[in-house]
Amino acid sequence: MRLLTLPLPVLAALIAVPAAAQSPWKIAPPTSIVQLGTFQDTTLSEASAAAASRAQPGVIWTLNDSGNPAWIYAVDSAGHSLGIFRVTGAGNFDWETLTLSPCPTGSCLIIGDTGDNPETRPSVKLYRIPEPRVERAAAGELVPTAAADSLVIRYADGPHDVEAIYADASGDLYFVSKGRSKGILLFRLPASAWTAGGSAVPEFVDSLPITPNISIGHWVSDAALSPNGRRVAVRTYSAVFFFTVGAGGRLTPDQGRECFFGMLEPQGEGITWLDDTRLLLTSESSSASRGTLYLLECGQP
Repeated sequence: MRLLTLPLPVLAALIAVPAAAQSPWKIAPPTSIVQLGTFQDTTLSEASAAAASRAQPGVIWTLNDSGNPAWIYAVDSAGHSLGIFRVTGAGNFDWETLTLSPCPTGSCLIIGDTGDNPETRPSVKLYRIPEPRVERAAAGELVPTAAADSLVIRYADGPHDVEAIYADASGDLYFVSKGRSKGILLFRLPASAWTAGGSAVPEFVDSLPITPNISIGHWVSDAALSPNGRRVAVRTYSAVFFFTVGAGGRLTPDQGRECFFGMLEPQGEGITWLDDTRLLLTSESSSASRGTLYLLECGQP
């Protein structure tokens, strides 16, 4: 475990942008960012998401992205493996995100096969399974899940690359697009879509006031709703943007706070709330480093 320092020259350059060109965000460094560990399972090399279990404290769910087996991983906050589960009846074309959601069985994991780097997929897919019990897993054993429900997703305005989903207390699901070509957009899918089955079209909610800029790492790679349901953290490769939740799931910048930490991870992908103030960040691996896990605090009230 080590305390990481910020890339101050980069941060200073961002803060010094002329006022006329500034966004509504107030850039601030984290109050604390600590590396907790690395993913120990060598098969988990492209960890693209994170979801902290509420039913099983201390369990973090994650997954590998495109072209990997249809497996989900349970780890602790230091990256130690707690179990690997094969998602029955699912395929991994481009898994990029997952979230926990209320469902008829209690708590379900929703997996987003929603990645689309070239933005050409006419439809993408969600999978839903009851949250597996980690005590079922034995070291080195691949445990099958219950059969997955699936839902085909089409966007009314054409394809989007989406690596961020989160669910609210009613089970409504929200999608945040990455920002490759059409801005960073928020969509909503009602929980009732699972009952109807087959396919669904998420409704457009709003455009989020984050300017996509890959040169400073500002493409969206994940998002998470706080346990109290009041805030959403939208992460990019280099920062977390905080929003408050309003009517209809609309998001408003939470005092304009952008928690900028720079390119500290090999490739920062996942975010989840450990509680209402602390966040866990996860990263894919690189040729020089295993994927990392960081504890992040940004002065949230």
